[in-house]
Amino acid sequence: RQPRYPSCAYQHDDGRVSYPLCFIFSSPVGCKPEQQMMYAGSKNKLVQTAELTKVFEIRNTEDLTEEWLREKLGFFH
Repeated sequence: RQPRYPSCAYQHDDGRVSYPLCFIFSSPVGCKPEQQMMYAGSKNKLVQTAELTKVFEIRNTEDLTEEWLREKLGFFH
């Protein structure tokens, strides 16, 4: 188990594509604390540099579903 930075462009039912990319910080339960700190510490710089505005975090990788992403993106409609 290691932290990850998955990102995606999401196509809505009406054909619109979410830009910039959706950035997701995944830090699963059970990660080594030093890995979590390294990823969390560089996350903000990456988000700023890439000018990402849709930033989400998950702790349980099973939570990362299309339904979860739709719910999160609903805020931006």
